[in-house]
Amino acid sequence: MHPEGRRNEQGIRIDPEAEAEHPPERTILSALVKNEPGVLAEVSGLFSRRQFNIESLTVGTTIDDDLSRMTIAIEEPRPGIDQAKKQLEKQIPVVSVRELDTDAVQRELVILKVNGQEPDKVQAVTEMYDGETLDAGPRTITVQLTGNEQKIDDAIDAYEQFGIRELVRTGYAALARGEAPTAQVKQPNTAPTDAQVATQEVSDD
Repeated sequence: MHPEGRRNEQGIRIDPEAEAEHPPERTILSALVKNEPGVLAEVSGLFSRRQFNIESLTVGTTIDDDLSRMTIAIEEPRPGIDQAKKQLEKQIPVVSVRELDTDAVQRELVILKVNGQEPDKVQAVTEMYDGETLDAGPRTITVQLTGNEQKIDDAIDAYEQFGIRELVRTGYAALARGEAPTAQVKQPNTAPTDAQVATQEVSDD
């Protein structure tokens, strides 16, 4: 009789759960960070060192002048997503991190420039996707669109018939639905100061 399960070269049984391959998942992380120079570089450097697959990373101010919100779209196996959240939470400038549900409100802005030989058809496509014409000349037309990922992708496919010269996408802006805050901050609703962080580190020691 042989014991069930695979074993490594040393004869130690391999845990099927640990060995299992996890398919990539796409998720959005919302992080509140201290509004100070260098935070974006620190967070992006963390993801780069860990080789996480970032689809987009956007950052902007919030209703609290001391805080900025980072919206990070990543595609990783579930263990990688959990690791990304843990690593973010360890960063001193990061106040709070939350993985958004699939039903979160998500929007993206795209600006694209197409050939202008068929302005009427370009305008028809723009209206179809609730877009706006920003610039129109004899050779090129520039439009902007906002929407979820599927709408943006469909619109880009529709514009390809005219010949897309240039395109820029902002990345995702997202908030959780309902009353619950997208990322919770302990009262008072301000980012910790360097002095508070130093005091906390001393107490932890």
